Amino acid sequence: MVVWAVAQRNGGTQNNGAADLVKARAQLLDGAGTRNPRLDPESLREALVDLFELWLTGKGNELGITADSGLAVVAVGGLGRREMLPYSDLDLVLLHDDVDPKVVSEVADQLWYPLWDAHIKLDHSVRTVPQALRVAADDMIAALGLLEARHIVGDEDLSNLLIGGVRREWRTGIRSRFDDLIAQTGARWQRSGEIAHRAEPDLKNGRGGLRDIQLLDALSIAQLTDAMPGLGPEVPGGGLKQAHRRLLDVRTELHRVAGRARDQLRAQDADEIGAALRIGDRFDLARTLTDSARTVSYSCDVGLRTAANALPRRGLARLRRMPVRRPLDEGVVEHSGEVVLARDARPQRDPGLILRVAAASAQTGLPMSATTLNRLSEDAPELREPWPKDALNDLLVLLGAGRGSIDAVEALDRTGLWGRLFPEWGAVRDLPPRDALHTWTVDRHLMETVAFASGLSTRVARPDLLALGALLHDIGKGRTGDHSVVGAELATHIGRRLGLWPSDVRTLSAIVRHHLLLPDTATRRDLDDPATVQHVADALGGDVGLLELLHALAEADSMATGPGVWGDWKASLIGELVRRCRLVMAGEPLPQPEPIDPELLDKAAAGGVHVTLAPGDGKHTFVVTVIAPDEPGLLSDAAGVLALHALRVLSASLGSAGDAAINTFVVMPKFGDPPDAGLLRQELIRATTGALNLPEVLAKREAEAAGTGPGRYARAAPRLIWSSVSTPGQVILELRADDRVGLLSRLAGAFAATGANVRWAKVVTMGSAVVDAFCLDLGDADSPALRDRIEKAVLDVVPRPAPAPPPAETDETA
Repeated sequence: MVVWAVAQRNGGTQNNGAADLVKARAQLLDGAGTRNPRLDPESLREALVDLFELWLTGKGNELGITADSGLAVVAVGGLGRREMLPYSDLDLVLLHDDVDPKVVSEVADQLWYPLWDAHIKLDHSVRTVPQALRVAADDMIAALGLLEARHIVGDEDLSNLLIGGVRREWRTGIRSRFDDLIAQTGARWQRSGEIAHRAEPDLKNGRGGLRDIQLLDALSIAQLTDAMPGLGPEVPGGGLKQAHRRLLDVRTELHRVAGRARDQLRAQDADEIGAALRIGDRFDLARTLTDSARTVSYSCDVGLRTAANALPRRGLARLRRMPVRRPLDEGVVEHSGEVVLARDARPQRDPGLILRVAAASAQTGLPMSATTLNRLSEDAPELREPWPKDALNDLLVLLGAGRGSIDAVEALDRTGLWGRLFPEWGAVRDLPPRDALHTWTVDRHLMETVAFASGLSTRVARPDLLALGALLHDIGKGRTGDHSVVGAELATHIGRRLGLWPSDVRTLSAIVRHHLLLPDTATRRDLDDPATVQHVADALGGDVGLLELLHALAEADSMATGPGVWGDWKASLIGELVRRCRLVMAGEPLPQPEPIDPELLDKAAAGGVHVTLAPGDGKHTFVVTVIAPDEPGLLSDAAGVLALHALRVLSASLGSAGDAAINTFVVMPKFGDPPDAGLLRQELIRATTGALNLPEVLAKREAEAAGTGPGRYARAAPRLIWSSVSTPGQVILELRADDRVGLLSRLAGAFAATGANVRWAKVVTMGSAVVDAFCLDLGDADSPALRDRIEKAVLDVVPRPAPAPPPAETDETA
């Protein structure tokens, strides 16, 4: 090495102690010109490792630390990992094998003092191998450090005895230490925060940082997981290995810029570091760090889960049966606390399987198995355009799952699957905000908005478009031009790809184009000026439904931006603007019954019970038609039988002709193929005669399906809307709520119990939300008291949000 030769010529190790070491390091850091060029971060780390190893080897030989001396120098920390940074501490252990303590003390002093005199930060210890093993057994931090130990000079057998012993005891004792390791890691994350979402991140200790890479190495040494878990062939950013190198490069330049050891990246240093690494400005550097940290964080989550499942069982746990594979959806099961593929799943032939797996994960709160995601990444084909209806429905279920959707989409994105579904996502992935008001990167902000929007789904008639609008409202960022205009054009292309109706594509595009219209107008213009209200009404084309969607999106977008962005003042201004806009817009049309096919009218006139099942428009959808005598409870029984056979009702049209009811259901099997129509007819007859206790069986099925995850609760509070019609005694009740097993059956039972006769109904399921309209014949009994009873009966059967946690005790309440 040229710089080392220069240092030797200037005095060498014999005369100047470690002064030459410091001088050589300075030359490496200040390199300029052709004779001593500036080294890139990786080359600089390699040069520093060689420099310190050469000095320690020479000094060790000078002090008699040789192969047969019973002494050895072992490096841990950065030098042990071969990741020596410019101002890293030098972590050394002087090992001895029952050597005279006086000799050991003299050797240690002559080794440590030159380093101290040169102001090199030194973390040192003098141990025998048994002493070092006891320290590793008692101290988790010491154990993790010694796992990185590497022989430098002296008796290599002695070093290997320590290194092998520490690793062996780590492997054998990991079961008893794993909980402490998890607790220590969680405390570190809590203390240092997430690198991906911190303005001045801690590159070493933050979540997604270098300590997490070392944690993965420790789990690998324990033989519980791979140190570099594979994330699939289409991983954005190059995967964990590349993320590790980027974090090291940034921290290396941080040391070089700061002129001392530093772990926290300060904002004032970001531009200089970005330029030195040829990444760009501070925003480009932030995006690179976010990508790397999120990759490390996801890999760490996978590694910890894999390690937990790989821990050996002891005692009675060894005698327990293997975990049961609980079905979640077609081709999707739960196994060992993760969402995995069923044994008969065929990813190569099922492009929609990606979304079903993700939707199951989001709804249950269970993580997707890394093996499953890798298999999907490698084998699942592209979804054809336009998407099948069942794929769009699974996407809506995923987006409607509240905060569970955030982790599910993050896992898809880190493994390259989300970008396959939405190629436009690449422009906003890890894109940092341009102002301090925004807490999250743009892609994370979009998912935060989706999560908040799911809690507002019952405020709109089209929760599906609200979810999609929340997902895409900022999709135009990261590109040239007004992001609302660019995003509206992208939303049009995406809407067509998803298979939306042309009118819905136009609405989705308008949501993205005008997502800032309400907040900007309400906070910047005079609401008392009629021109202000007219401007908004004209911009929206008098569309009340679009106004309703933009109102909900404005709230979700604000709440997802950061603390304090949404408050009473902003809510009141936007609410008043929306109220005034409604006054100048046309009212919404009331729901109307669907016309009945003449062929069905003929069957109804013939009498009896008829059940038919025919293929629907989608690959996995079917149309079930039930014709039977119109008696109280028929709708509840018919819907209950469908739910009993795992047929999810996507939409329904209910009508009557004479004394017969004609009910048509569009259904999708939860698993496999639908049952035979004859079996459905037999079960319906059993239910109507009382031989089949549907409520009891459905309650049992629902308990099995819900488990203990977040799927037990609604994301949004249910909403009931009453409307009058021209026919005396009849009213329309619209229900907006989250779906549940057998909901339509329960609703029909609630109406029957209160004496309300359902004349006709239009039932629509959008992802995990339902928008149902029932025309109820209340006759002369219509009254506020009766409507209150009906509302109570309906609210008793629809999903409700989770109860709020009790307030924390204070000094005043304790």
